[in-house]
Amino acid sequence: MEGPAFWAAAIVAAMLVGMGKGGLPVVAMLSVPLLSLWISPVTAAGLLLPVYVVSDIFGLYAYRRAYDRRVLWIVVPAAAVGIAIGGLTASIVPERAVVALVGLIGTVFALSLILRRGPPPEPRPARVGPGLFWGAATGFTSFVSHAGGPPWQVYVLPLGLSKTVFAGTSTIAFAWINAIKLIPYWALGQLSPGNLKTAAVLMLPAAGSVFLGLWLVRRLPERLFFALVTWALLAVSLRLLWQAARPAG
Repeated sequence: MEGPAFWAAAIVAAMLVGMGKGGLPVVAMLSVPLLSLWISPVTAAGLLLPVYVVSDIFGLYAYRRAYDRRVLWIVVPAAAVGIAIGGLTASIVPERAVVALVGLIGTVFALSLILRRGPPPEPRPARVGPGLFWGAATGFTSFVSHAGGPPWQVYVLPLGLSKTVFAGTSTIAFAWINAIKLIPYWALGQLSPGNLKTAAVLMLPAAGSVFLGLWLVRRLPERLFFALVTWALLAVSLRLLWQAARPAG
C-alpha cells in the first residue's frame, strides 16, 4: 500500500467517508469501490472500517439532537443480528451474490421513486416488522462490503423524515453498526497493524470532511437533498451490479 496514486485514492476515499458521516447522501459507499482499484476489496473494507468509526464520533456530535428514536430502536438491534449472521457465514456466502442482491434491491427501489407519477405518497409510520427485516439486511450487507445503504434507504426513505433527521438518524445508526462490526472484523484478521497504521493517517482528512458534509446538507434544499439521495442510490446500486457481474481477477 504505497505510492502516490494509492495515497491520493485513499485520501479521497477517506474524505468521502467523512462527508457521508456529515450526512451527505450515499457518498461513503463509494469509498471501498474507489480504493478497490488499487487494493483488494476485502483489504479496502478492513482498512476503511477504523476510518468509518473515527468519523462516526464526529458525526454523532454533529447530529446529537437530530434523529428519530423509534427508527433507531427498531433497526440497530436487527442490524446487530445481521452483522452476526454475516460474521458466521463469511466463509460460505459468496460476496458476489450479496453485492448483486444489494444492487438489485437498490436499483428497483430507486427506479420506482424516479418513475413514480402523481403526488408523493403519505409518509409511513416506522413499523417494527419491516424495520427488523431491513435492519438485519442493512447489518449483513454492511458487514460484507460496507454496502448497507440501499436496504437502509428502502426502509427509511418512505418514512417522510426531514432531511436533517434523515441524515442524523442514518449517521447514528451506521455509527453503531460500524462499532459492532469491529468485533467480527478483528476476529477475521481484517484489523491488521498495517491497516491500522494506514487508517491512522487517513483519519484526519476524514474527520475534517464530516463538517464539510454537514455544511452541504444544511444548505441543500429539502427537495434537492432527497433527489440526490435517490439518484445516488441508483448510481451506487448500478455500480454494485456491475461489480458483481464483472469477471473475477
